[in-house]
Amino acid sequence: MLKPLEWANSSREVNVSQEIVSPFFKQSNRLDPRTSGSYPPTSSGQIVASFFCAPTATGSSPPMRLSNQSLQLFSRIHSLLAATSLLVGCAGPAIRSQSPEIEALLSLEADTKLVGDYAAPWGVNAQRIERAALVTGLPGTGSDPPPNAQRKSLMADMQARGVIEPNKLLASNATALVWVHGYLPPGVRRGDRFDVYVEVPSDTETTSLASGWLMETRLSEMAVVGNRVRDGHVLGMTEGPLLVDPVSAGTIDSVSKLRARVPGGGVSLTSRSIGLILAPEHRSVALSKRIGDSINKRFHAVIRGSKRGVATPKTDRFIDLEIPPCYGGNLARYIRVVRCVAVIEPPGGRHARLELLTRQLADPVTSPAAALRLEAIGKEAIPTLRNGLDSKSAEVRFAAAEALAYLGESVAATHLAEAAMNLRSARPAALAALGMLDDANGIDALQGLLASPSAETRYGAFHALWKMDNTAPLVRGERLGDACSLHLLDVAGPPLVHMTRSHRPEIVLFGVAHPLADGLRAEAGANIVVVVEGSQATVSCFKAGEQDEQLEVSATIDAVVRAIVQIGGTYPDAVQFVQQASSSRCLDSRLAFDAMPSEVDGRTSIHEEAATQDRDIPSNTPPDNESAADNDNVRQRARTDEPS
Repeated sequence: MLKPLEWANSSREVNVSQEIVSPFFKQSNRLDPRTSGSYPPTSSGQIVASFFCAPTATGSSPPMRLSNQSLQLFSRIHSLLAATSLLVGCAGPAIRSQSPEIEALLSLEADTKLVGDYAAPWGVNAQRIERAALVTGLPGTGSDPPPNAQRKSLMADMQARGVIEPNKLLASNATALVWVHGYLPPGVRRGDRFDVYVEVPSDTETTSLASGWLMETRLSEMAVVGNRVRDGHVLGMTEGPLLVDPVSAGTIDSVSKLRARVPGGGVSLTSRSIGLILAPEHRSVALSKRIGDSINKRFHAVIRGSKRGVATPKTDRFIDLEIPPCYGGNLARYIRVVRCVAVIEPPGGRHARLELLTRQLADPVTSPAAALRLEAIGKEAIPTLRNGLDSKSAEVRFAAAEALAYLGESVAATHLAEAAMNLRSARPAALAALGMLDDANGIDALQGLLASPSAETRYGAFHALWKMDNTAPLVRGERLGDACSLHLLDVAGPPLVHMTRSHRPEIVLFGVAHPLADGLRAEAGANIVVVVEGSQATVSCFKAGEQDEQLEVSATIDAVVRAIVQIGGTYPDAVQFVQQASSSRCLDSRLAFDAMPSEVDGRTSIHEEAATQDRDIPSNTPPDNESAADNDNVRQRARTDEPS
């Protein structure tokens, strides 16, 4: 597809106005602990470090008067949160039996000092970058933006690029001023791609972003300095066709028309490091080095062609961390395990810790935290974790299997696949761990999940296989020009069409038969129409001032999508067509969007669900029929504009 407008002289430097204010911007003045003595406060768009059990800075707030009932409720919630934190590796797991033998082991364990006793994670926030930008190619739904700071910024950008008559271009109803933002995740590397979010400012008259093209935009972080909003260095670039949020009913409300995204449309121009910051009372060169040495005994990675430890003490307060490949898809777990690495162990402490952790692993209440600490010990803990696989408790088996997967033990594959199939609460973590087992056992387990009735189990398994090896015949698929990837999987199970709104434009067809019903007439963007008659589909493209084009293909989803792209359509055009075919009941296959398992979508806790399963009590959502639950998750994720 030809881009509606090409920037001229795009290599020029841009002198953007410093007065622009993001409609979503909040003040963020972070101090770098690598050079300063302060903890970085949290800010808008960040993943708060407390997710990794790190302390966060808090600001002052007006006093709040609470009733006695509210205070009691707050106290109960606080106690619950405190108890929960014990189960995620930030503090030692409690054990319910208090025999003299256990008391002795606990006393010895208390003398063991972990990384988390001295340091907290740094750099585990998502960094928001943003800018005013121009959308072109709109079918008369754009508007001339009002004279404000955002227009001033965009005008400066256009003039720096050599755009002729920028005011005339902005006045066209085929263009619109938008605000663009994206997030650079922790540990991002230069060249990595990220999702880009686009919104129309409230003071413009633009009515829809459908069929629009986001022009090349430089994204930077913004901060308040001297009562003025200023932008920093350019940290990302973006460009591409806009995907207006699809919804299950096949219609788009007026608000949704003003929001869009470019899946995987951003490219990072920087690399971000993560690390550990020592608490003020523990800062010293000797301790910083000792912590680094302890971590390096456990974790290694190939860095610039040579294998070495992942920790590099930079100062008395900061330790830089590399991310081992096996934790690349689960940074949260990596940080938790690092914080469980022992720095100081008393004589005989390792043997005593293993004995204590063996007992704690056998208890469903303490098994998650015990598994983290065993994983932090490394290969020496593998026999203990293997014993956990024989437990009668589903939660214990899962905790042990997850830790074993990150230790490279393929014996965990069967148990992780069982958890992914039967424990919906454990599914995100189980699939992430399975993706680390790139041997025959791990691959076979993931391939077995491709036939599951659950959409998120099937797509989660596909995603793990694709990340493991995107050239494997089963998941390789085909690239449809610059538009998207199409994957046709010959697997058992009910037919499923899966499309993405994030990470990368992608269509996955589970099963080989996805016919379209006779009589379908659907649009694919502003210029393409698809008409189905019998077993044939006609894909037509109509553009003013150009010759009409037509393609005749078989009436199947994959054939029509190929034709749409061949005739000049984009990924958003293909999404619109499939969406209309499904909503008009001309597609028998189930349609799902972003059915990627997530730990933050309101799932029942693993402990609660596993306890129910262990007691043979039927759950509200049977493992073999999760369509309704999956659809609820997809709809929930479709309503948010922030990364999940």
